[in-house]
Amino acid sequence: MTVESDIKSAPKSESGEAGATVGVPTGSARATLRYVDRPDCNETFADSISRLSFDGQTLRIEFAVSRIDETKPDTPVTGRLYPACRLVLTPAAAADLMQKMQQVAAALMQARLQKQGQSHPIQESNGADKRARRAL
Repeated sequence: MTVESDIKSAPKSESGEAGATVGVPTGSARATLRYVDRPDCNETFADSISRLSFDGQTLRIEFAVSRIDETKPDTPVTGRLYPACRLVLTPAAAADLMQKMQQVAAALMQARLQKQGQSHPIQESNGADKRARRAL
């Protein structure tokens, strides 16, 4: 599932390519930015978020990846959590991330409701159906 940025609907630049309008402090002109893909940009896998902080100026998110140690019979499973990527965002970028994550959450919820509707109809009851849906 992909949630695209608003670049597709953004105003066209002089070259005819879509651009994203970025807000600049009030009273200043707005800049039109053109998205330029970088195929060499690395993609990082993470399976958890290990740290999250906001200091008033930046949102810092540390993504991590877990590695399970070799398992031995009759011993507890252990592992390690390694930082994979540290992302630092301005308040405006953090707000944009939250908006896009809300869109993703809404799409996931809609897909879940559609899947539930296909598998079995949701019936009115005394609340047992809500408990069953929460268990999914």
